[in-house]
Amino acid sequence: MKQADIFSHRRSGVLLHVTSLPSGNLGVDAYRFVDLLQQAGVTVWQMLPLGPTHEDGSPYQCLSAHAGNNKLLCVDAIKSQPWVRSGELGGNKIFTLVANAYRQFIEFATAAERQAYQAFCVQQAFWLENYVLYREIRNLQHARAWYEWPPELRDRNELALAGLAEQRAESLDIRRFEQYLFFQQWQNLKNYANQHNVKLFGDMPIFVAHDSADVWAAPELFSLDESGQAIKVTGVPPDYFSATGQRWGNPLYDWQVHLDEDFRWWRQRLKTQLALFDLIRIDHFRGFEACWEIPASCETAVEGQWGKAPGDALFQALLAEFGELPLVAEDLGIITEEVTALREKYAIPGMKILQFAFGGNADNPYLPHQHCYDSVIYTGTHDNNTSVGWYQELSEQARSHLHSYAGPSDEKMPWLLIRMALQSVAGLAIVPMQDLFELAGEHRMNTPGTTEGNWHWQFQWDMISEHCISYFRMMNQLYGRICCE
Repeated sequence: MKQADIFSHRRSGVLLHVTSLPSGNLGVDAYRFVDLLQQAGVTVWQMLPLGPTHEDGSPYQCLSAHAGNNKLLCVDAIKSQPWVRSGELGGNKIFTLVANAYRQFIEFATAAERQAYQAFCVQQAFWLENYVLYREIRNLQHARAWYEWPPELRDRNELALAGLAEQRAESLDIRRFEQYLFFQQWQNLKNYANQHNVKLFGDMPIFVAHDSADVWAAPELFSLDESGQAIKVTGVPPDYFSATGQRWGNPLYDWQVHLDEDFRWWRQRLKTQLALFDLIRIDHFRGFEACWEIPASCETAVEGQWGKAPGDALFQALLAEFGELPLVAEDLGIITEEVTALREKYAIPGMKILQFAFGGNADNPYLPHQHCYDSVIYTGTHDNNTSVGWYQELSEQARSHLHSYAGPSDEKMPWLLIRMALQSVAGLAIVPMQDLFELAGEHRMNTPGTTEGNWHWQFQWDMISEHCISYFRMMNQLYGRICCE
């Protein structure tokens, strides 16, 4: 099977979530970052999921698999719209500001602008209507999870929802408009990036949060009881790193229902993501072959067991729908032959992480001589330490292995690792922004298994040196990763 067109050239990319821009939004900094990538010969910008987050800020536990995070909206871009007659939109909260903008839009927008908004609402109705209702009720319920709401709201009683929709009509309109603004700002950025030869690389978690619009709207697609509580939840089994495994807590899919519906929910989900991105990483790809199913009553993952998943049928349906699958599989950890066969059948590249490569034997699959074109090589990911921080904590044996493998070199970390990634035969090489800045461990994005201090890192423009960018471009050119389409 042919790979997606994006893999027809060697490329390099930079990993940086939108929230890590100095402004943390889709404004001027995002466009300036695209210009920086183009200057460095980089043609891929990878980021994390864009959905609205729970209170912990994790983009991997979102309130919707389709909606955009309103915190990424650029206020200045809203104020500059031609239908805004008063730049003083007021309010410190984004919802208040959007509400005031919406009222000006209704009063002053042209017929064509109002028609574009209505078209958006119609085109996205398959998720948008459930999402705005969910967010409105969740707000009225003081952020309680949907399965803790009064039964008539929890169970989507038609009369109760219709009454609420009538009472809260303007608020629901504002929430629809908020999403319109997000997708409008995102599409403007994507157009700019693509015009400057930069592809946008997104991230899609395989599972969705229990407390999300998606599970509330279609509980029959998940392993839930009649009150919305999970029967089985996701995780991974005990291993070298954890004697009790990991209990993630997301509800498992009822795959038979998905099969019966010809994977309609998945086709809709991927449709939204392909409108946002040129390439998508699927987190925990091995779950499409088999999931670790943990009884919800268990506090750890020890009592789980493997349950088969219909990955082959799913990807057949997706391929039939979209023609090609511009996907990357997160296939880290212990991967079975069946998982690899599924990935290879659909020409989906896997991942290689250089921070996992050293300290063992020559058969380590993450060592560059084990790589193939059909893979994406990273120095590290958002879940890893920065390469400088990793190196500082490395054992003497692993350090010795790294330097012996790299050969005689005066290059310091992290550039030793960056060069190794760019040298690799892997078709796409990704470098986290922290590594380009040579930053130590206090600048890492996330530490798995912890709940404090994650997802907050931001860079500042004065961290960037002209030498860094020109040196990175030289290396991209040297290793054939400057792609001029």
